[in-house]
Amino acid sequence: MCGITGWISFDRDLEQQRTQLDAMTQTMACRGPDAGGAWIERHAAFGHRRLSVIDLEGGAQPMVVPTDNGPVSITYSGEVYNFKELRAELVRRGHRFRTASDTEVVLNGYVEWGEALADRLNGIYAFAIWDSRVEKLVLIRDRMGVKPLYFYETEDGVMFGSEPKAILANPLAERAVDLAGLRELVSFTQTPGSSLWCGMREVVPGGIVIVDRAGLRERRYWTLPTRQHTDDLKTTIGNVRDLLEDIVNRQVVSDVPRCTLLSGGLDSSVITALAAAKLGESGEKVRSFDVDFVGRADDFVADELRGTTDAPYAREVAARAGTQHQSIVLDHASIADPDIRRKVITARDSPLSLGDMDTSLYLLFQAIRQHSTVALSGESADEVFGGYRWFHQPEVQAAKTFPWMAVFVSGAKAQVSDRFNPGITAALDLPTYIADQYSTAVGEVERAEGESDHEMTMRTMSHLHLTRFVRMLLERKDRISMAVGLEVRVPFCDHRLVEYVYNAPWSMKTFDGREKSLLRAATADLLPQSVLERTKAPYPATLDPQYTSALLQQSKELLTTDDPVFGLVDRSWLQDITQQDPSNMPLDVRNGMERVLDLSTWLDIYRPELRL
Repeated sequence: MCGITGWISFDRDLEQQRTQLDAMTQTMACRGPDAGGAWIERHAAFGHRRLSVIDLEGGAQPMVVPTDNGPVSITYSGEVYNFKELRAELVRRGHRFRTASDTEVVLNGYVEWGEALADRLNGIYAFAIWDSRVEKLVLIRDRMGVKPLYFYETEDGVMFGSEPKAILANPLAERAVDLAGLRELVSFTQTPGSSLWCGMREVVPGGIVIVDRAGLRERRYWTLPTRQHTDDLKTTIGNVRDLLEDIVNRQVVSDVPRCTLLSGGLDSSVITALAAAKLGESGEKVRSFDVDFVGRADDFVADELRGTTDAPYAREVAARAGTQHQSIVLDHASIADPDIRRKVITARDSPLSLGDMDTSLYLLFQAIRQHSTVALSGESADEVFGGYRWFHQPEVQAAKTFPWMAVFVSGAKAQVSDRFNPGITAALDLPTYIADQYSTAVGEVERAEGESDHEMTMRTMSHLHLTRFVRMLLERKDRISMAVGLEVRVPFCDHRLVEYVYNAPWSMKTFDGREKSLLRAATADLLPQSVLERTKAPYPATLDPQYTSALLQQSKELLTTDDPVFGLVDRSWLQDITQQDPSNMPLDVRNGMERVLDLSTWLDIYRPELRL
């Protein structure tokens, strides 16, 4: 898992641009703390920062393979979990390998199959290939968009990078944000292919971008398919279990220490139990980690979202699975530290943060990185199996908007519409933008033959989550984990599992009257009864009034300045918040205050030109 960047220019001699390439590559140092490399020829320049996971000695990049008609080179980020099978097939076809890395397999796979290689890959990846034989750049991204990849067209080519900061390090890229970018930032819709920054786009999940002298072309090699599901319930449950075992068995492969993120919820507990069983075959004990807060056991108050704390359940699963478990306990001062906020905003390249849930995640990953380089996560099970509560609420099913927005409309208003100055709010016209994006997203859903109206409604909800909502969570996890050099793998995003469960009827996904029925039934023998019966609780947030007090103090200090944030945010709105009692402040109001501090930090780091 690494950071990649590059520059294609058909009118320049990029061999004279090594200093500029190095600057772009250096922005990816956090993603790849172990090594760096560069490869340059006249019209193509690749940079790479490496986090060594597979073949620690032999996987250096960028990597080049010679052919009779010229070299083919790659800069690659990610993991291909079926690389051993692909390698064996390529050997049979006459390819020779110098390393044991999956990078070399992907590179030789391109030489053998061209762009059709993408159809054969199972994993999380984003990579660029320069085919000097025909002077062509090929950018390919994994099906679910787990690994990021951005590009920026120039007059004579393109620049690309794992993160926008790599592209923004080149003077050719405009550091500007317009209304379209700001809408995307605050609308919570995550439109595939979009970017906050003017002129910059992302390679869509399951997408290929080709750049040559004829210009730039895009296509999809994968979209979420609609198929008839013919398996009965027993067979479906068995297939889900078989898929999960195969997926986890592949994803625990690593040449560096690995662990699991264990909250004690169903999803992370399943991954932990399966990983522990697989590694236990060779006598290896899995490390597992959860996050907690100082004093949480004493001052926790159950609410509609979080009925229980995680720690007792995590310990119970760890004891049953036999993991070496550790709770990472955080205090309010660390979570509220402006320096940590600055690191999070830098990691994300935007002020779209979840406040304390992002800073605490950063601190959690930072602590885990002291022990492990690879972590397996239960992320995305709710999107795949229909785990969110709003999936099961008739009023949300009937809403003509994104389901998560139907639930959080009041909170979103407090965090967005009330936060900006009236003129900007009017110019954004978020209701119209969200309605248009929703209409486009729904139009992508294909109905199965003979599917009832209700089943189609639930298919649509699943599709929206798997193509829009999960993207926001995956981006968050990737950016924050890679900021500390931790590779987080997401077994529930394996496209085979996603496709299979997506096409199972909703009646089967809820056959026992609960959420995630298929997942629970497929793994019931692995888990304590308490975890099987536990209702979903989201990632924890700190409720410590001292944290809120720290935010209030920072906001009061901000109000004494002429910070450019007040060109966007209504100063009087923030002033009113700072007069509130921190012990009684509603969570959505606190979230709004966090967003203002985030926005101020982002403006200070990036100094963007705002074209509003």
